[in-house]
Amino acid sequence: MSANIGNQNFINNILKNNNLDAKKKFGQNFLTDQNILLSICDASELDKETAVIEIGPGLGSLTEHLCNKAGFVLCYEIDKDLIPILNDNLKEYNNYLVINEDILDIDINEDINKYLKDYKKIYVVANLPYYITTPIILGLLSKTKLITRYVLMMQLEVADRICGKPKTKDYNALSIAVGYRCNAKKMFKVPRTVFIPSPNVDSAVIRLDLYENPLYNAINEEHFFKFIREAFSQRRKTLINNLSTYYNKEFILKMLNDNNIKTTVRAEELSINDFVLLDNYIIHNYNL
Repeated sequence: MSANIGNQNFINNILKNNNLDAKKKFGQNFLTDQNILLSICDASELDKETAVIEIGPGLGSLTEHLCNKAGFVLCYEIDKDLIPILNDNLKEYNNYLVINEDILDIDINEDINKYLKDYKKIYVVANLPYYITTPIILGLLSKTKLITRYVLMMQLEVADRICGKPKTKDYNALSIAVGYRCNAKKMFKVPRTVFIPSPNVDSAVIRLDLYENPLYNAINEEHFFKFIREAFSQRRKTLINNLSTYYNKEFILKMLNDNNIKTTVRAEELSINDFVLLDNYIIHNYNL
């Protein structure tokens, strides 16, 4: 079954007939390319034992493909004006539910246990609003381990940062915060021309797979995420200069020496494991 909701003419007609425009305050850009929609589903590797959480389904362009391939689709749509249209567009399907809530406000574990408890795998597949991409990702990663895969479209620059590797310009605190819990991979780029309206930047789809057995063990995760932000507070400065704002300089020098790290190092030269070792050292040895 396919209503071809992602067709450009279909979307234009829906917006016109309902006297609607994409709402900037919700970061709405409607994807119109069927090949890209199918590629997102392919990257997700869905089956009927999988339940999908979609954030911002909009008019249902991606949702209809998810309904075809997954067992169930739980949608969070903040724009109540779109929900009647979305339900009408998806009237052929009975394996989805739309909740009119902000994904940042809900108890994700409670909703998964309420609506998706019968499914073996829980994935998030979504075209994220650009303005809250980072809070959504970091929020979900910190709140739940029940979601084991995220396939997400976002601004290309943010995708590059999330997937950044040490000693590259894209590597930063966000790369580490995500990489601490997930294997991050950029799947493909998406040009700005395939959206209504067209955003000012190109996009990319990334895939995050939660580590089944954690690779890293920060003693105090809350402090660890604070520590990496401190380490990257001014990118051009050395790690010592950045951390000296927060810790005694003599302590920092000793910490680096005790961990066989050169004192001239910059944050972007260190691996995630290096940051875990340093933060654990602080927890053990510094009077916080």
